[in-house]
Amino acid sequence: MLLKDNSISKTAIALEEKYGAHNYHPLPVVLNKGKGVHVWDVDGKQYYDFLSAYSAVNQGHCHPRIIDSLIEQAKTLTLTSRAFYNDQLGIYEKFISNYFGFDKVLPMNTGAEAVETAIKICRKFAYEKKGIPEEMANIIVCENNFHGRTTTIISFSNDATAKKNFGPYTPGFITIPYDDIEALEAVIKTNKNIAGFLVEPIQGEAGVYVPTDGYLKQAREICKKNDILFIADEVQTGIARTGKLLAVEHENVKPDVLILGKALSGGVYPVSAVLANDHIMEVIKPGQHGSTFGGNPLAAAVAIEALKVVTDENLAENAERLGIIFRKELGDFAIENDLVSAVRGKGLLNAILINDTEDSSTAWNICMKLSENGLLAKPTHGNIIRFAPPLVITEIQIRECIEIIKNTISSMI
Repeated sequence: MLLKDNSISKTAIALEEKYGAHNYHPLPVVLNKGKGVHVWDVDGKQYYDFLSAYSAVNQGHCHPRIIDSLIEQAKTLTLTSRAFYNDQLGIYEKFISNYFGFDKVLPMNTGAEAVETAIKICRKFAYEKKGIPEEMANIIVCENNFHGRTTTIISFSNDATAKKNFGPYTPGFITIPYDDIEALEAVIKTNKNIAGFLVEPIQGEAGVYVPTDGYLKQAREICKKNDILFIADEVQTGIARTGKLLAVEHENVKPDVLILGKALSGGVYPVSAVLANDHIMEVIKPGQHGSTFGGNPLAAAVAIEALKVVTDENLAENAERLGIIFRKELGDFAIENDLVSAVRGKGLLNAILINDTEDSSTAWNICMKLSENGLLAKPTHGNIIRFAPPLVITEIQIRECIEIIKNTISSMI
């Protein structure tokens, strides 16, 4: 057990256990401070954060520029709802649309909300622009996807933990294997009511599964040929995480619909967005979709600064360069170490596959030991450990972390 005999830590954990729904299984570390690539627990112990709040903190914890923008806007105006205009939203909408190269943005709050929004836009586009009979539109999704936890989204999940006993499920989705062009073509060939293809460029929660080179480009071309919307869920992979501003850019792909969240605010405020060009976004009319908090002035100010930081600090380039070092060093280590069977990823979204079964505790135990050694990470799908530090990490720091990981794993044999 990592947790020390500390009354503050015990109290914090006990309060969550007693009053909070048990929907997560955290490592027993109680954090109370973060700066850059580091977090500190209530005992004052410093850790490298190698989860980055599931890639929400790409710009580092409490980035001073983003925090300053939050404070300054919070002093002036935080929320109006969309019943009125505010002086920040239009500025933000222009900025983010130009930043990613789209005509329009629909602002939301969380990643799951943004995915739901994209689904609604896709279906409405299918009925009003493509001529698919109403109630008949289908959206193709991939096995082992993770797009969120709302009722609609878990309806097309094949993760039993996320799905079981939450039915009845929402229809209208066809599931195919990930990274399988032939499966995509086969469904489109036999079904005339396909409205869109919703895909993660890299499946993060599934264990950082990187598709075969050319998969995304081919899928995009097939969608374009068949007038099907290519919808890229870049909530986790976007905002420089994989070494490009967007993961689809590794194959020079531009989606019809782009979904963003997490690091869009640098992790200081819930901000998400759906971007598309006019001929798609214009199907949404007043009253047909919205959010009380979506597009609030505080979110707008924070998101603009968060994106500026990504550019000004060359975070995509840093992720690309340091990711190569990380995979090379751990890849060489895996050849000599029987406990690690594979290393995969792009940029600073990486994972190691532990040579054990999914129902084993080996990966969890490694993460517990990593915590003792000053590095925080979490398993996903039992025997996979995801490593995703803030993109502000330096080469000296990444090499220090590589040694922590190697030494920790070696000590477990």
